[in-house]
Amino acid sequence: MKIQKNYKHILLAAIFSISLVFSILAPAYAADPTGKTVTSITVTGNTTVPEATIMGAVKLKPGEALTADKVKQDMQAIYELGTFFDVVSNFNEVPEGVQVVYTVMENPVLQEIIIKGNTKVSSDKLSSMLTVKTGSILNSKALNENVRSIEEYYHDKGYILTKVSDVAMGTGGVLTITINEGMLEGIEVKGNEKTKTHVITREMKLKPNQPFNVKDAKRSMQKVYNLGYFEDVNMKLNPGKEPNAIVLETTVVEQKTGRFSIGGGYSKSDGMIGIIELGDDNFRGTGDKVKLHWEFGGSASNKNYEVSYTRPWLDDKQTSLGFSFYDMTNEYNDYDDDGDKKATYDKRRKGFDITLGRPQGEYVQNYITLKQRKDDYVEWISGEDYTKDPEYLKDNFGTTRSISLMRVYDSRDNVFSPTEGNRVALTAEFAGKALGGDFNYNKYTAETRNYLKVGHAQVVALRGTVGYADGKMPDSGRFAVGGSDTLRGYRDDQFKGNKMLAATAEYRFPIAKKVEGVAFTDVGKAWTGEGYKLNDLEASVGVGIRVSTPIGPIRLDYAQGSQGGRSHFSFGGQF
Repeated sequence: MKIQKNYKHILLAAIFSISLVFSILAPAYAADPTGKTVTSITVTGNTTVPEATIMGAVKLKPGEALTADKVKQDMQAIYELGTFFDVVSNFNEVPEGVQVVYTVMENPVLQEIIIKGNTKVSSDKLSSMLTVKTGSILNSKALNENVRSIEEYYHDKGYILTKVSDVAMGTGGVLTITINEGMLEGIEVKGNEKTKTHVITREMKLKPNQPFNVKDAKRSMQKVYNLGYFEDVNMKLNPGKEPNAIVLETTVVEQKTGRFSIGGGYSKSDGMIGIIELGDDNFRGTGDKVKLHWEFGGSASNKNYEVSYTRPWLDDKQTSLGFSFYDMTNEYNDYDDDGDKKATYDKRRKGFDITLGRPQGEYVQNYITLKQRKDDYVEWISGEDYTKDPEYLKDNFGTTRSISLMRVYDSRDNVFSPTEGNRVALTAEFAGKALGGDFNYNKYTAETRNYLKVGHAQVVALRGTVGYADGKMPDSGRFAVGGSDTLRGYRDDQFKGNKMLAATAEYRFPIAKKVEGVAFTDVGKAWTGEGYKLNDLEASVGVGIRVSTPIGPIRLDYAQGSQGGRSHFSFGGQF
């Protein structure tokens, strides 16, 4: 639909300019009054605007010599009061000199204001921005300022294409303001050879046939990149078919999302063991995530497996569903608070979990998880033998059935390597015999992550975690602190308990392409019993390297704590 513009205000300006020229030149066709003494200055034609207001804009004074420039300046000043659509000058010669008469034509009285075309800002809001009021003579100067204010307000909200396309004064004093909000005609996606187009467009806040918003475009680009399917995402605005409309062109560069690995090992107790792991974070280009881990051979033949699947969009409300089931027998180490190995044993964990999620607004996600897990003590290897303590086995091995509620606020610009924003997660897990499990406990965790850009590519990353639990909790359910993810410089899961505190500060800086350096400090510990023992916290400082590879991020850290130095090597992204 074409937008018809009303050029009435332009026509009025043209009429005024022509009148101004002819009014000044008119004396040239009669006697030229230029240079004569001005004896008086009067105003005619005004019925609403006080004469004093008009005369306040006049600079020419009686007794001065008349010049064309002074008359022109006065006429312009009167017109710029905003209440007149035309100003004419006339001259009457008298023996003493010349009389100057300014004749004005007033704007109509404003009776009604109609605002059209606005969908993203209410008419009440736009009306509150207007200083021109009904019942008063229309002030075109104030109206022009109001038009600019409306456009600036739209632009500040992200609607950068919005403009007031027409301002028309109709019969009966009706002012109509027409707004063109700048339409997004369509979205074109290029470069997606594997990923389905709808998998990309469903992440976008922008929708076709809606006003274009640059803030939503930026957020959409972040969300598409955060899928993890692309090395790069770019957006470009192309002209649309209609005036003041655009087409958003989105170009993506896909990266590998599938993985396959095979390995093996040998031990005296198990013999030869093979490991196969495969998965895809963008299964068949649908955005679904699938993972299969299988260990075969040895005494645990056909028993060690883990399968997980996540569908991020079940419906148009972005309800997500994920599940995993597993049966794994692995070697575990328990440590005392000094970092000395206390026991080594094989433990079998078997179970499943199902998670449903749904967003609430742009940055909040809610999840509910049903979990069943059974832990069995399989075989003593070295150190303390838990089979000699039946009470310990009863308290720490068995079936856990729980329901967890989780609420996440996430405004990070890049979930893989954030430079700004924050993430806050609150989790509550409720386990009980009423669900058919062997343990009764309530477990609460709160975590916050904050990111501050302090240079061109340098980032300060902060993380804090606090946990509390009560009731009868097995060893596998307790908070664990220590290792590459919580407290570097100490053994993995060295400190366990029903209460925990942990905090990390990192300074991240680029070294080369896809290589990043970090300097960090970690603080934390877990306790069993009453209270948080702040004077008993452990701490460490260290440095590390992050490398982006085709098989995923690699992390290498070295940290020095109270029990000496320790290196940590791991796969996966940083917090």
